[in-house]
Amino acid sequence: METVDDPAGGPDDIDRWVEQHDASGARVWGDRLADAGESRVVRVRGAGATVEPGPLSDAHRAIAGIDILECDTLDEAVAIALDHPMARGGVLEVWPFYDWAAEG
Repeated sequence: METVDDPAGGPDDIDRWVEQHDASGARVWGDRLADAGESRVVRVRGAGATVEPGPLSDAHRAIAGIDILECDTLDEAVAIALDHPMARGGVLEVWPFYDWAAEG
């Protein structure tokens, strides 16, 4: 994970970002997540199942929250993410949903 030694300036008001993108219809839902230590890793293999303490990812990385956006393109979602206050001092990942219609 890359550390940010010199975060970019800008408004750190997440409420502003949420209100703006809720109003535009781009933000469908979002919330802060519990501490990564409260997660569980679940696997089913053959006839057995395991449930282990999480997180699955490296200990130095953690997902702090999630926002679901409805955008026409990945580029539009990236532009909205670039405006998020957490992008200035943290790291955001933008993932599209799987396109089930493309399997057709």
